[in-house]
Amino acid sequence: MSEAARSLLQRWGASFRKGTDFDSWGQLVEAIDEYQILARHLQKEAQSQHNNSEFTEDQKKTIAKIATCLELRSAALQSTQSQEEFKLEDLKKLEPILKNILTYNKEFPFDVQPVPLRKILAPGEEENLEFEEDDEEGGAGAGSPDSFPARVPGTLLPRLPSEPGMTLLTIKIEKIGLKDAGQCIDPYITVSVKDVNGVDLTPVQDTPVASRKEDTYVHFNVDIDIQKHVEKLTKGAAIFFEFKHYKPKKRFTSTKCFAFMEMDEIKPGTIVIELYKKPTDFKRKKLQLLTKKPLYLHLHQTLHKE
Repeated sequence: MSEAARSLLQRWGASFRKGTDFDSWGQLVEAIDEYQILARHLQKEAQSQHNNSEFTEDQKKTIAKIATCLELRSAALQSTQSQEEFKLEDLKKLEPILKNILTYNKEFPFDVQPVPLRKILAPGEEENLEFEEDDEEGGAGAGSPDSFPARVPGTLLPRLPSEPGMTLLTIKIEKIGLKDAGQCIDPYITVSVKDVNGVDLTPVQDTPVASRKEDTYVHFNVDIDIQKHVEKLTKGAAIFFEFKHYKPKKRFTSTKCFAFMEMDEIKPGTIVIELYKKPTDFKRKKLQLLTKKPLYLHLHQTLHKE
């Protein structure tokens, strides 16, 4: 077993146990987050190109099926239905399979199929898996083209129906300024609306992969329709933008930095907002600027009112 494969299996195993521990303790929100995070990473590994993977095609199929089971358990915890649920006892049967994936050669115990790679990332997913990384490392994307290839679309949602006297907000993400913009691989932005305690007020949305890179900018030019009327957002709420990119050496998606916009900043027109170092602080208690350089997230807001 290579050192890289051993390291991956150790990380996956730790995350798997963390999720099932939360599950058995009744900490369902934490369990769901952990399951979805691990499923995302397993799916990415299962869909990696053969020469970039530590695993055979058959092993990757098994890895993808384990990801499906994690999704099923996550869905069961969120469901009000008691029938046909994927139980914790079932999921625990998969831990030795994941641990011994390199030698496992039996039939998979559940009749499931791999699911497509999810684009939704749970908030703070990279930090939850406790991967160590160096955001200043050079050359990760050196030589990558200035335009990105076509990718699976993000998870953008349509504008809500209008209501008399109520305001809807569309935010165009124009570009983000980064000193190493050209080295970011498959970058996208996760948009979420949080209350003062960091709890989601609307569904989380991911942009598609950026349209192009130019100098110190990554360009998106994509509209995000906030999934709640402005008047219904709670006091102290904020809209968060997490910039994420793929790190091929680590084989996972990392949050590089984040920005947020508070309620008093909602007004028509252009706005530029500061970038902060990760991990994403949804409670806005310990903020640290990413850089002293004049690099920002550039947005344009449009308000729709009946």
